[in-house]
Amino acid sequence: MRFNIFKRKEKEVNNYEGAKAFQLSNEMELYSAVVTFGLNDNFYEKSNDKLNRIIKLMPKSNPEFVAKLATYTRKEMNLRTIPLVLAVELAKQNSGNNLVAKTVNGIVQRADEITELLAYYQMANARTGTKKLNKLSKQIQKGLIVAFNKFDEYQFAKYNRKSEVKLKDALFLVHPKPKDETQQELFSKIANDKLATPYTWETQLSELGKRRYENEIAQKAALRSTWEELILSNKMGYMASLRNLRNILEAEISVNVMRKLCAYLSNETAVKNSKQLPFRFLSAYRELQNCKSPYTSMVLDSLEDVVIVSAANIQGFDYDTSVVIACDVSGSMQKAISPNSKVLLFDVGLMLGMLMQSRCKNVVSGMFGNRWKIINMSKRNVLSNVMEYYRREGEVGYATNGYLVVEDLIKRNEIVDKIMMFTDVQLWNSNGNSSTIASAWRKYKAIAPKAKLYLFDLAGYGNSPLDLKENDVYLIAGWSEKIFDVLASLENGENALAKINAMEL
Repeated sequence: MRFNIFKRKEKEVNNYEGAKAFQLSNEMELYSAVVTFGLNDNFYEKSNDKLNRIIKLMPKSNPEFVAKLATYTRKEMNLRTIPLVLAVELAKQNSGNNLVAKTVNGIVQRADEITELLAYYQMANARTGTKKLNKLSKQIQKGLIVAFNKFDEYQFAKYNRKSEVKLKDALFLVHPKPKDETQQELFSKIANDKLATPYTWETQLSELGKRRYENEIAQKAALRSTWEELILSNKMGYMASLRNLRNILEAEISVNVMRKLCAYLSNETAVKNSKQLPFRFLSAYRELQNCKSPYTSMVLDSLEDVVIVSAANIQGFDYDTSVVIACDVSGSMQKAISPNSKVLLFDVGLMLGMLMQSRCKNVVSGMFGNRWKIINMSKRNVLSNVMEYYRREGEVGYATNGYLVVEDLIKRNEIVDKIMMFTDVQLWNSNGNSSTIASAWRKYKAIAPKAKLYLFDLAGYGNSPLDLKENDVYLIAGWSEKIFDVLASLENGENALAKINAMEL
């Protein structure tokens, strides 16, 4: 199914800075809001406001598109919360449609997502009293019945937490049908709280904390031994390894175990299967900057290797294709992506920009705020490049004068093939003149008719500073390196929703 979203003239509106902008179509706005959704307040929009906007946009879009968007967001963009939201809201709007069951089964990729989905269902339906989850949607139930048979005892036990909705609650509510006798025994263990304690880094460290030690030296030796055992056992997952790097280094594990860990982190298959968003590697890299372990440099190098591996499938451009990469470092970009995260939209933009830069042969990169400044970097060290940009962001100020990127090309009479802006797309002019990104782009197209402008939307506010149906302007949204797959689709003449429409339910 294809959605022709560019037939009509986009509605002119003002963005959050009061500058002229264009309202996106319903499907395009829903897509950009969903793939940039975090449970936090951003600079211009409160998280509940954005959630409500998403919910109101859903009935205006084809239900099959919404279902495919949920599947795309979970499987391709590797986001976990918002696909569950879409599935529940779709159930409320299409209660008798088998589409919901297929969507639920498709997006539940981890055992804890069963209970997370039910927790949101409870909240979304404003259930109170002792039976908050009674009268479960039949389509939600059908999807979860299938999903329950995806997981083994270890996966269930790993996420069997004392949360609002427990795994046992979900089992009694959903009544899944076991696929065989082994699965029936497993469901009985869930019902009777008899799941075996899983071997995870959390459980091992928890057990370690319960012991008594003769002195601090003995306690430190036990901690070191536990981390080494976890790494050598191959039972510590990729995300756990990434998030505990500082703890592992400070435990002073042996060099051979550290080498094994670094080899695991940079293993191509492990990186691919981990489905980590690019900024997770940046967070780990940043966390180690002041670590005093003699192996810190080894780990930092491994993280650079990891990023190169994760970027390997990004389709870059050869020497015949000239590219300008411009990163927005304005004040509105300096907002955390979630309440407990130190990662800012600013970081996401720099990370994605440097990933793209590493794959281009003929490229100029820089950042814009009050001014546009070219800061070219080596292609070999993506994470250190991001750190260098971060250190220098104050050099250009904190406005959003994206038009200066294009005007600089006009002044230098520089013809390029592609301009890529990583931004929240709330572009305006703080300099008091009449220049805008739209007017600058029209002028540039007169001297570079084959040039294309790509706006990588990192916030999803629902508008664009240019009309997307004119002059080779494209909008791509999201925080994952998978946005570059969308870029490849655009290069093949498709629109930004083609990847979603191609998803199988």
